[in-house]
Amino acid sequence: MNIVLVGFMGTGKTCISKELTKLCEMRYISTDEMIEQKEGRSINDIFKEKDERYFRDVERSVVKEVSNLDGVVIDAGGGVMIDEENVKVLKSNGIIFCLQSDPSVILERMKDEKNRPLLNVDDKLAKIKELLSKRASYYERADHFIDTTDFNVERITKQIIGIFKS
Repeated sequence: MNIVLVGFMGTGKTCISKELTKLCEMRYISTDEMIEQKEGRSINDIFKEKDERYFRDVERSVVKEVSNLDGVVIDAGGGVMIDEENVKVLKSNGIIFCLQSDPSVILERMKDEKNRPLLNVDDKLAKIKELLSKRASYYERADHFIDTTDFNVERITKQIIGIFKS
């Protein structure tokens, strides 16, 4: 069984995933890192040179690959839940935790990020709110929801582990 972390960018998926791998003695896998390795270029470059549709196709194949593994913490990209097949595959061997934060907190966490193609806009807060609104129904497919606004890593990881082991 796997622990799968999903949620919008800036909600703490990577940090929490890495902490979970230490505490649970599980392997860490990032779908975004796997995509970059397979493509030999950054996600930003994939969006520039191809498009979001191409990226989502590659993402879908990576999600299928990692879902066949067992005993891993999967740090899933921010848009993984958009695809119903991704959700089905992830749930087949994992528990999906959706990390959520206040939009203004997400903006603060993402302010220095340059490799976020969906935030290459003038009004980043408006874009974050728009994307969160568009994705809300997709994120509802998760098994559990964890608020990371205050970003207490110890509390968040203990909460996830408690649910996972129950």
